[in-house]
Amino acid sequence: MKKNYKLTIAYDGSRYYGWEHQPDRDTIQGKLEQVLTRMCGSFIDVIGAGRTDAGVHARAMVANAVMETEMEPEEIRDYMNRYLPDDIAVKEVREASDRFHARYKAVGKLYCYTCFDGPVKPVFQRKYVTMLDYHPDVDRMRQAAAYLEGKHDYKSFCGNSHMKKSTVRIVDRIEIVRKGGFIYFNYHGTGFLQNMVRILTGTLLEVGRGKIAPEKVMEILEARDRKLAGPTAPPQGLCLMKVDY
Repeated sequence: MKKNYKLTIAYDGSRYYGWEHQPDRDTIQGKLEQVLTRMCGSFIDVIGAGRTDAGVHARAMVANAVMETEMEPEEIRDYMNRYLPDDIAVKEVREASDRFHARYKAVGKLYCYTCFDGPVKPVFQRKYVTMLDYHPDVDRMRQAAAYLEGKHDYKSFCGNSHMKKSTVRIVDRIEIVRKGGFIYFNYHGTGFLQNMVRILTGTLLEVGRGKIAPEKVMEILEARDRKLAGPTAPPQGLCLMKVDY
């Protein structure tokens, strides 16, 4: 009998072309589907909670897959981890209700973007941070972030200029924390547009280096024009931390 399984997955996205499977390219979804298809003997569709960009990481991406197997959830986890590459790990497999859908049932996501501006490069974290050659003003960035919280149309911060669906989202929390040479941008919201977290971060960094005034961010938001926002921050600093249900 087929059952629906909920998977929690961690991955280093450095060498992948994002989550979503693409022909002739290594993707996270593609690797997961290959292993489960091998395990079950027929194609298994893996549905993710979202689509991380090329080079973006995850500590706890959630996915679901409907499949027929005699294995217990822990045996499925162990099988997957045996055959998956070293940079993808299945942390947990659990039976889920038939109605559980990793994307449609998600009610919130937490992303963390990490920058480093310290004097000595962080050798062991270098693949997971964005290196800055300037020292952004965290207080200015926090002022700007306050304008970006709430329910807004984030069209100015969307990487897809041809987006047909609504670009209204709720971002209920943006925290900016400095710990030594590391600066962490934590974003929690109901959902995010393509490249949205990276564009928000790129814009806040422009505020932090004095190129955009904090209050100007409100005008950028209201203009609904991607050209007015800051650059898209590089992918390696971004990590999906948690998906809420």
